[in-house]
Amino acid sequence: MPRRATFDSEYYERFYGDDPVHTRGKVAHLASAVHSLAQWWDIPVQSVLDIGAGPGYWRDWYAANQPDVEYVSTDVSEHACAEYGHELRDITKWRPSRRFDLVVCHGVLHYLDAKGAEAAIENIAAASHGLLYVEAPTSSDLDNIVDTDSTDMSVTRRTASWYRTRLGRRFEQIGAGLWVARSVGLPLYELERPR
Repeated sequence: MPRRATFDSEYYERFYGDDPVHTRGKVAHLASAVHSLAQWWDIPVQSVLDIGAGPGYWRDWYAANQPDVEYVSTDVSEHACAEYGHELRDITKWRPSRRFDLVVCHGVLHYLDAKGAEAAIENIAAASHGLLYVEAPTSSDLDNIVDTDSTDMSVTRRTASWYRTRLGRRFEQIGAGLWVARSVGLPLYELERPR
C-alpha cells in the first residue's frame, strides 16, 4: 500500500500524544488565519471540506468560531473516524459530489505515492471552487525544517516543484500554503503572489 496501512491508535498516540507535530492551539491559529485571509479577499467560506482531518482540530475551531459554516471532515483512518467522528473516505478514490468554499488538506499528500497523490489532487480540485489549504512537507523540508522527533518520517519524498506543477494546473498559489481555484479569478497584487 502506498501509505501507512492504518493510522491506528498507536499512530495517534505517537504523533498527537505528549509531543504532537501540531497542537490544537497551533492549528487554531492557522484556521483563524486562513479564514481571515478568505474574508480579506472577499472569498466567502460557507462550506469546508477537511481531508485527512485526524484529531479534528480544524473542525473544533470552526465549531467554536464559525458555527454557521457547513463542515465536512473525512479521513482514511478507521480509528480516526470512530474516535473523532469523520466520514471514512479515501481521497485517492473518492470524488465529492459537490464543491466547497474551502478545502483543507493538512498532512495528507506526502503519505501517498505519485499515482495516489495525483489522483487526490484531481479529486481535491473537483471539490474546490474557492480556497485550498495544503500542508505537505517536501524533500527539502524533511531534510532541513521538520522536527524528526515529532514528525512521521515514513512518507513519500518529493520536491516542491512536483507539487506546484500538479496543483498549478487547477489552482494559483497565493502563499502560506494557500491556493485559489483558477476559476475564482482572484485579483492579487503582484507582491501578494509567491513568484
